[in-house]
Amino acid sequence: MQNAVNNKIAFTSNHIYNFLSKICDRLVAKSKREVFPMKKILFSGLLVFIWTAAAVFISFAADYKLIDGKEMEAMMSDGKPMIIVDVRESYEFAAGHIKGAINIPYGPAKSRILKELPPNNRIVFVCHGGPMGDELSAILVKNNYKEVYNLKGGMNKWRGAVVK
Repeated sequence: MQNAVNNKIAFTSNHIYNFLSKICDRLVAKSKREVFPMKKILFSGLLVFIWTAAAVFISFAADYKLIDGKEMEAMMSDGKPMIIVDVRESYEFAAGHIKGAINIPYGPAKSRILKELPPNNRIVFVCHGGPMGDELSAILVKNNYKEVYNLKGGMNKWRGAVVK
């Protein structure tokens, strides 16, 4: 599943790169006498920046949403059912976690989440800092889960209540 995402990103990134290269070639050919070396360097840098920004945007264009602590607290108090999945190791979970969270450690999570998490619930992933939740969120989205969230910054940025 992750390979499909990577292939899509690579395919789209290649299209963006080819498109920007054609534009650059046309602009340089049109004004070849007017372009000085410094302008070429600046223009190339701008193209690299645009290409990189586009690639990053595409990689984060999955159908899950990054939420911050305030959004998470609002979701927790809105009365709608929600499953908070803490993917840190069990000893870290035991040391302190968000109230109501369940623990599915990251290692076995890839094989467990599709079996244990119902697709019709709101699901929020929490980890140390966010990247593990991004990966697991993408897996759920690829399997047609509709309301998938990841806590931006994970427990490192969480300022709400913590229970043991």
